[in-house]
Amino acid sequence: MRLRLVLLGKTRNPHLRALIEDYRRRITRFCRTDIVEWKTTDGGPWAVAEARGKKGDALVILLDAAGTGPTSEEFARWLAKQMNSGRKQLVFLLGGAEGFAEETKRQADLLLSLSKMTLPHELARVVLLEQLYRAFAFLRDHPYPK
Repeated sequence: MRLRLVLLGKTRNPHLRALIEDYRRRITRFCRTDIVEWKTTDGGPWAVAEARGKKGDALVILLDAAGTGPTSEEFARWLAKQMNSGRKQLVFLLGGAEGFAEETKRQADLLLSLSKMTLPHELARVVLLEQLYRAFAFLRDHPYPK
């Protein structure tokens, strides 16, 4: 399985960029992981189709406060289910400070919330990557998530 994170707008904080890269490298031990930063912060309806890719077979998970908010263990089990289903690619779509248009949210396959609290969009990127790494570590009985 391949993970792709599509980030609308640049991660400007160098400390957060370093954390993003650190977790990306850790996750690549478990699966191929790509991070793409789009210059635009416009979370319009085109974003889901573009994130889904040419083949159109990727599952697009859009991060939004209105989404489901699983625990870390529930998220790990969901990830395992996706991997065991034979799904080739998961695309996580993270917006900028303005978030996404309602039409864009309706086009996504899943809305995911990282917290009931509001997070700055650049920090949400780090939190998502940490949770992905935690999920893979949990599934492989790695000591990290304990």
